[in-house]
Amino acid sequence: MENEKSEYKDLTQHELEALKNEFNLADAHTHQSQSVSQRKIVESLPEIWYESERLMQHESDERFIKAFFTFHKQPKALETPSMLVYASSIAMVIASNYFKKKDLSVALISPCFDNLPDIMKHMQIPLEPLLEEWMHNPDELYDNLKNNVKSDVLFIVSPNNPTGWELTGGVGTDFKKGFEELIRYAKDHNKILSFDFCFASAILHDENTPTFDVYGLLEESGVSYVAYEDTGKTWPLQDAKAAILKCSKDIYPELYDIHTAYLLNVSPFILNVITEYINDSIKDGGDSIIGLLERNKEITKNYLDGEYFEMHEPKIPISVAWLKIKNPNIKATDLQKKIYEKAKVYVLPGTYFFWDNPEKGERYIRLALARDTEILEGAVKAIAEIIPDLK
Repeated sequence: MENEKSEYKDLTQHELEALKNEFNLADAHTHQSQSVSQRKIVESLPEIWYESERLMQHESDERFIKAFFTFHKQPKALETPSMLVYASSIAMVIASNYFKKKDLSVALISPCFDNLPDIMKHMQIPLEPLLEEWMHNPDELYDNLKNNVKSDVLFIVSPNNPTGWELTGGVGTDFKKGFEELIRYAKDHNKILSFDFCFASAILHDENTPTFDVYGLLEESGVSYVAYEDTGKTWPLQDAKAAILKCSKDIYPELYDIHTAYLLNVSPFILNVITEYINDSIKDGGDSIIGLLERNKEITKNYLDGEYFEMHEPKIPISVAWLKIKNPNIKATDLQKKIYEKAKVYVLPGTYFFWDNPEKGERYIRLALARDTEILEGAVKAIAEIIPDLK
């Protein structure tokens, strides 16, 4: 593989290369096989197609939105407008248009997936880093933001890719406090909050992470916000997906006008297929999602956490594993190439995630977990076997 660092400008270019390989642990999209009940949905695709022809677009939209926010336990979101798009990145482009139009600057969380800074850089939106660690302790969050943030918009990924950090506290804590302190800061300092909730499905049935109506809290506070929801990181639909763009009442009129400049509608057939998958997950309590991630996380930990790597323990069962390289003399960019050359496994180097300081990412690699367990186990076993020779 010709995999020199200079040839790849972003993580997506790495992921495109990885798609050519069986042991692709690069992209965080869902590549696992269907569960028993999901196979029944696949068998009913002709019926769903003809039903989609009969339904009005509005009916498909509303069924999807109702199922999505019911599964995510967000009742207030059902009372406010939702704008549908093909993918969350498109929703973020639409919001970035709004930020550019209003001449706003953005404080973007670091680390994060690098398409977020790329979208805003391409639109020439001024960026500053919003370090994740500033928000780890809800008791210190307000002062940390007050002392460090100058931008107009705070762009937060919760849960965050790749670390699994998220704003909600754990059992035994004031679990809303992270959100409440963030909102208090934004209100006091006239900031807009921008939330990427694309990995939020993993929170829903994790017994250690209480859930609450986030949109209810946002709406009641009166804070200005934009939020992005997505299905692509949750259900194994071969990248057939949809995303939802939400915002506060003060932003909606202008954001809606930008949204309609980009597209008319999302395919009703795709929406109805996804709705069937969401309803299936409501029935099984999300087991087909969370169960697989938990199994694959434990397998990855058993093979790789130890002498050569320290596996980061995320707050929630996110669909990626974030591994710290213990040997300070080994860089992630070199290790990523060697793992592919020797084990034929494609992982991502951490450099790109630290968009503000790539050198910090040389200590990490990221592995995707949303894979069939036998594929995942074969890949991490292959890494474990060749790692001793790469010291």
